[in-house]
Amino acid sequence: MTTSISLSPRIRKSPFFDATMRAGVQAFSVYNKTYLPIGYTSPEEEFWKLVNDVTLWDVTCQRVTEISGPDGFKFMDMLTPRDMTKCRVGQCKYVILTDQYGGILNDPVLMRLDENTFWLSAADGDILMWCKALAVNSGLDVIVREPEVATLQLQGPKSFPLALELFGPQVEDIKYYEFIETEIAGSPVILARTGWSAERGYEIYVRDLSRGEAVWDTVMEVGKAHGIVPAVPSRIRRIEAGILDYSVDMDTNTNPFEVGLDRMVALDTGRDFIGKAALEKVKKDGIKRKLVGVQIEGEKLPYNENDWPVFDDGTRIGEVTSVVYTPRMKINIGYAMVPIAYSELGTTFTVETKSGPLQATVVERPFVDPNKSLSKA
Repeated sequence: MTTSISLSPRIRKSPFFDATMRAGVQAFSVYNKTYLPIGYTSPEEEFWKLVNDVTLWDVTCQRVTEISGPDGFKFMDMLTPRDMTKCRVGQCKYVILTDQYGGILNDPVLMRLDENTFWLSAADGDILMWCKALAVNSGLDVIVREPEVATLQLQGPKSFPLALELFGPQVEDIKYYEFIETEIAGSPVILARTGWSAERGYEIYVRDLSRGEAVWDTVMEVGKAHGIVPAVPSRIRRIEAGILDYSVDMDTNTNPFEVGLDRMVALDTGRDFIGKAALEKVKKDGIKRKLVGVQIEGEKLPYNENDWPVFDDGTRIGEVTSVVYTPRMKINIGYAMVPIAYSELGTTFTVETKSGPLQATVVERPFVDPNKSLSKA
């Protein structure tokens, strides 16, 4: 008997949904109550196209929460441990949102559209409802809503010449983690130099949903000369790059210091934010565990569908949260949450995999291009 998951009106389709079907999408997942394409060919084929050419992803599942109103800045500054005074209009920031216990609620990409208007392009999690609930009793004059917008990612080293052809010479002036407002195929868009690949890339926020397929078709048609293919977020490349996946490598049960996001937490600015007291205590007391990069021995391992237990001398000490075989490095790499005593480089322990127990060694992460020279080029 074949088991399947049926489509449902309760799950949102992107304006690119039919275009992805025409392009030969093989499967979907559900992310932020939205269908997310998860494969056209094989992960390895899509990985090589991403690192050598250019790929187009439907990531409308990165649902956007908009914060605006006279007190929009004050509210945004309260939401995140990151210091918002260092984010100017026209700039993007990778941020985290924390709860009152210091746990990580989400790690969106933020864009500052004007002095008091911000967009949060969210990972999997109901940030819209969190922000709406906080606004009710905040005493601030703020509006929280979901704008009509759908997102494509254009990722890979050839994304720059393609973007130049699509949007013109203004593309040359967009610095890493900046954005401009422009248009394509009859739709106004925000074009941000961001992405989930650590390759040169852009995110295209389409603001006229009725033009979704026209935008997709235009990008694909112009992209033919650059070797473009439709693809999906690459698990291989994001792990190589040290990128974390929310709800996989971190969640409300982890704090920023445990997962290496210390740089996101500004405790010495005199400002207050949700979770500050809890994070000050963590900083003072020190963390008891840490997310580390690991290399796992053996032949090519499958993706882990759940955490894999980590043992030392028969005693469970932690878990592997993500693992992948990278065809570029020809090894199995991933992340493991382990006690601090096991976090030093070169430390070994045993991981219970689908292939049986295998030795893992703590190694540096990111595994590839630690200075982000590819994405910043």
